[in-house]
Amino acid sequence: MNEFNIVAKIQVFSYEELNPDEKILVDQAKESVTRSYSPYSMFQVGAAIRLLNGEIVTGSNQENIAYPSGLCAERTALFYANSRFPDQAVDMIAVAAFTDGDFTEEPVPPCGSCRQVILEAQNRYKHPIKMLLCGKTRIYKVEKITDLLPLSFSHF
Repeated sequence: MNEFNIVAKIQVFSYEELNPDEKILVDQAKESVTRSYSPYSMFQVGAAIRLLNGEIVTGSNQENIAYPSGLCAERTALFYANSRFPDQAVDMIAVAAFTDGDFTEEPVPPCGSCRQVILEAQNRYKHPIKMLLCGKTRIYKVEKITDLLPLSFSHF
């Protein structure tokens, strides 16, 4: 039997420790939770994406009574960015979640489907996508999506 270890590098920051560009992205992600349509889960998620050209695109989760028909904030933002700026790579994504009248205590990572879509965007543009996962007091910074999806499906 062989064995190998997979290591993910995740840095932990406070909001104050972020650089000004990162703070803007976090603020945009938090603001975008207000546009969430989540009457069933009551779990609002917002995402903000900065493209390499500096453009910021936001998205929020959109639910449907037929649950599989909804869409997560990360994919909403990514698909919108790809449709508006098809030649621009994604540089960074910030994600924030809000429930029970406040932002979540702990950072909320993207679901498996979102991780796979983010990975394809990273592979498509051959540019690492950094992530800021926002909790109330801590923000996880991930340098590339493969740190969250190390054994990924890819044909690239």
